[in-house]
Amino acid sequence: MLKIKKNDTVVVIAGKDKGKTGKVIKVIPSANRVIVEKVNFIKKHVRPNPQKGVQGGTLEKEAPIHISNVMYFCSNCGTGVRVGFKILDDGSKVRYCKKCGTTLD
Repeated sequence: MLKIKKNDTVVVIAGKDKGKTGKVIKVIPSANRVIVEKVNFIKKHVRPNPQKGVQGGTLEKEAPIHISNVMYFCSNCGTGVRVGFKILDDGSKVRYCKKCGTTLD
């Protein structure tokens, strides 16, 4: 089970975009990767396709990052933190910040 979910705010801890924060757009569990908003841009060359209304040229878009290279950004702590799971008294399973102990869900 992955500890990062869609719409989480994460901080990049390794790679060319180290230190940047952004919102998770998409999680790809089969490849253990996430796509983060405004992080890890690539240039993709697109051929024009008049039938679909696509204009040709270079397109900049976000590429997936391995999930081990991002950390959850806790708003209470103000830094990237480790995430754990705990079971509450009512039997529900929630994620929590291992630094300050606040529940994330």
